[in-house]
Amino acid sequence: MITYEEAFRRVMLYTKDFGTVSVPLMESVNCVLAETIHADRDFPPFNRSTKDGIALQHSAFETNEQTFKIEGVIGAGIPQQRLKHPTSCLEIMTGAVLPEHADTVVMYEDIIIKDGYATIHTAPTKGQNIHVQGSDKKEGTVLLEKGIRISASEIGVLAAVGKVNVEVQKTPTVCVISTGDELVSVSETPKPHQIRTSNVLSLKAALIKENIAATHLHLNDDKAVIESAIMEALKEYDVLLLSGGVSKGKFDFIPEVMDELGVEKVFHKVLQRPGKPFWFGVHEEYETIVFSFPGNPVSTFSNYYVYFSPWLKNSMGLGVRDRFVILTDDVEMHLVLTLYIPVFLEWEGATLMARPIQNNGSGDLTSLAEIDGFICLPPGETSYKKGDQVHFIPSK
Repeated sequence: MITYEEAFRRVMLYTKDFGTVSVPLMESVNCVLAETIHADRDFPPFNRSTKDGIALQHSAFETNEQTFKIEGVIGAGIPQQRLKHPTSCLEIMTGAVLPEHADTVVMYEDIIIKDGYATIHTAPTKGQNIHVQGSDKKEGTVLLEKGIRISASEIGVLAAVGKVNVEVQKTPTVCVISTGDELVSVSETPKPHQIRTSNVLSLKAALIKENIAATHLHLNDDKAVIESAIMEALKEYDVLLLSGGVSKGKFDFIPEVMDELGVEKVFHKVLQRPGKPFWFGVHEEYETIVFSFPGNPVSTFSNYYVYFSPWLKNSMGLGVRDRFVILTDDVEMHLVLTLYIPVFLEWEGATLMARPIQNNGSGDLTSLAEIDGFICLPPGETSYKKGDQVHFIPSK
């Protein structure tokens, strides 16, 4: 049995690049950008008004001119106009191109318009209310680095530079597999000895957040059926995520089946709680990665975020950032096992605090709805105290 640190290190050795794919702009939301985006022109591309008002030459006001004849009106989207006389002005709307020979915009609130003339009653500053061409970014400047998650703000930038299609990292194809005769579908009424399937649906929901539409298989406790189905899945998918069948029970066939199918065991069993029976391996020929988690709900859920989530982020080029929180209470540690304690986060001033959630062990499914993630507590002889900083693994 290996430590959590060693198990994590070995899992990370098998991160892999799944290549890139070009997708339509709006399908790239939540994908990982696989190209560097440069400004195709200056931002903004012209001197633009930031207010509704009048555009004028400031030098005219400096020579005691306060009333300006209005030559016309400029709206956003109209080609650049020309101010014909230095003592005249043009009405201008927000976003419109600053007219030639004008260098200042005075908003309507600071003028009075009467009979085709605008009189200024608040002294303007030269250059005010103008968003200068190229003041945000110059043409050719890097706007977005590859390797970032595309959110709504990135979509705006991509649209602004005309990216109809975007190169993004491909996500792996994933099959989520549950085993066990006790499981029935969500739509069924379980008998007294049965339960509705939930672990794999939690996994599929977590994968949706990663832009992965996983396939789901449920296999009864029949070794031949399990072996046949997993053989086909190994050929078809990049990753298998299994829940159940890896402990020491009479019907826990997964380790034996994986061995018979030629899946190389990287490790089986980790000095951790929950999730000690975690099995991890790779099929060299098909290059399929296999994460086989224990079937208890908290074990499956926590091990997904402890191992699979960082593995996926590294594979997609995102990297993994360590996060830390402060304990609200004392927590007993284990002499040999790394503990994943479910926690609820709360702010105390400017400090993010983690409040441990009490549950009834790794089978307590309902407790997962109350948590924001897990704190990871390495083994030792002394307890963790209120106010200690600890490693945090988010699940939301």
